[in-house]
Amino acid sequence: MTNTVRQLAELVHGSVLGNGDLAIHAAHTLKEAKAGDITFVENEKYAGQLLQSQASAAVVPPGTPASGKALIQVADPLMAFVVVFQHLRGATTSEPSGVDPRAAVHSSAQIGENSSVDALVKVGAGAVISKRCQLHAGVVIGQNCRIGDDVVLYPNVVLYHDIILGDRVIIHANAVIGADGYGYRCQQGRHVKVPQLSHVVIGSDVEIGAGSTIDRGTFEPTRIGDGTKIDNLVQVAHNCVIGKHNLVAAQVGIGGSSSTGNYVILGGQVGVADHIEIGDGVLVGAQTGVSAKVQAGEQLMGFPARPMRVARRIYACLNKLPEMRRDISRLRKMLGMSSSSIENAAEVDQ
Repeated sequence: MTNTVRQLAELVHGSVLGNGDLAIHAAHTLKEAKAGDITFVENEKYAGQLLQSQASAAVVPPGTPASGKALIQVADPLMAFVVVFQHLRGATTSEPSGVDPRAAVHSSAQIGENSSVDALVKVGAGAVISKRCQLHAGVVIGQNCRIGDDVVLYPNVVLYHDIILGDRVIIHANAVIGADGYGYRCQQGRHVKVPQLSHVVIGSDVEIGAGSTIDRGTFEPTRIGDGTKIDNLVQVAHNCVIGKHNLVAAQVGIGGSSSTGNYVILGGQVGVADHIEIGDGVLVGAQTGVSAKVQAGEQLMGFPARPMRVARRIYACLNKLPEMRRDISRLRKMLGMSSSSIENAAEVDQ
């Protein structure tokens, strides 16, 4: 699809700087773009790369100087470029296909209008699938699940029984929602399973990454708040309550009965112990171990979790430990102190 720079600017409500009549054939990144393509620069950090790019035009933030290319100036270049990219590539969405004859849909299940149920999907008794949903091949919907409008479930997603999804939820391939929580009691020398009797409630506009798991609650539901985005390979244990608009990066593990406030960010491989409360607006850096309550607005890092400013100072010192060890060894020799005398002095101090 070919458009002029001016037409693309109208599409994203941007202003044109340079030749608005220039024809654009495709959209690519700075490194991949060729003559006749449009690219984007998210901020001034990449302005130098724009000068070197072969692209004929670019979507840029306001105030970006002319560079011999046609520019479309917008407040959010990344999101505007997404619109331009999709427009130039053309529509990729397919029309609703209804229920494939190879799907297994229970007679008591309800499928909303304009929904697509692909081959090898299984929908259990009493399940309700609302309007404009897409269930890709191999999806399993347990009995009495309730799924909102415009939900997309990618291949091999599994919803155990009684799961509730809000509107516009996206769950990527191989995610499992509603498996039993990990609860056991030792009785007469055996680990006896504690029945997991509740379910999972996921709010609207939630996205869950491939291979992630969210366990059902024991007596009350595990909950994921509206607008929360969960990356791949994340484990949310039973009875957790995750707030609204959280960002949870890959390989995070959240222990049972823990909770987060709204707008919490958990970096990659963060571990949260069970029964932990995390307040609103908390930022937890990658690979941090959270083992105590976190007040709203805190920024944490390290194991055990410490305020980010403290953790950074500790990490800076760690890099200097070999040099510090050599200095201490030299000081010992200068003072005529052996290792044993240092240890004896330490014992006296205690």
